[in-house]
Amino acid sequence: MYIAIAGNIGSGKTSLTERLSAHYGAKAYYEDIDNPYISDFYEDMNRWSFNFQMYFLGSRINQTLQMLGESTGHVIQDRTIHEDAHIFAGNLHQMGLMSSRDYGTYMKIFNLATDLVPSPDVLIYLKASVPTLVRQILKRGREYEKNIDLEYLERLNNRYNEWISGYKGKLLTINIDETDFVGNPEVLKDIIRQVEELYAK
Repeated sequence: MYIAIAGNIGSGKTSLTERLSAHYGAKAYYEDIDNPYISDFYEDMNRWSFNFQMYFLGSRINQTLQMLGESTGHVIQDRTIHEDAHIFAGNLHQMGLMSSRDYGTYMKIFNLATDLVPSPDVLIYLKASVPTLVRQILKRGREYEKNIDLEYLERLNNRYNEWISGYKGKLLTINIDETDFVGNPEVLKDIIRQVEELYAK
């Protein structure tokens, strides 16, 4: 079973990936947070947006090839390649922080890569309001995220909601404002139950 976990910055993707991979004894594939452009990007998004997104795209392509080549059992993935393109790069272009020329180049490479990417058996979307995202971002204490722009998070939320509304596969949406799968084991059990019901359909 291939489970992908989608959600905005600070929504809890890594925490859920850890717990599901432990439950299933699954191979976990995490988002690469060691992007060498990340501090520069948060300081000057207009200058570094293309470099920042291209690094993530290359990392995701490499991860996907590794996932296809190595995994024979369950797979849990923290964020999908589609989010990189449709949420993050698309948002930067829409905000005027990535030029049309750079965005066109980015999307050409993304479109070539999508043939390599299988669709998840179940997509879990962690939906959260901006105050919840900010609270969780500050709690994890990454220096480069401390001054993250609230409008930027809100725009990403809007793009996520638009993307999810058109998603055609098996989808489980979890409202993080009302759900604590980290602190309440019963909530995690219920998420696992829902995932297995969706997978069995």
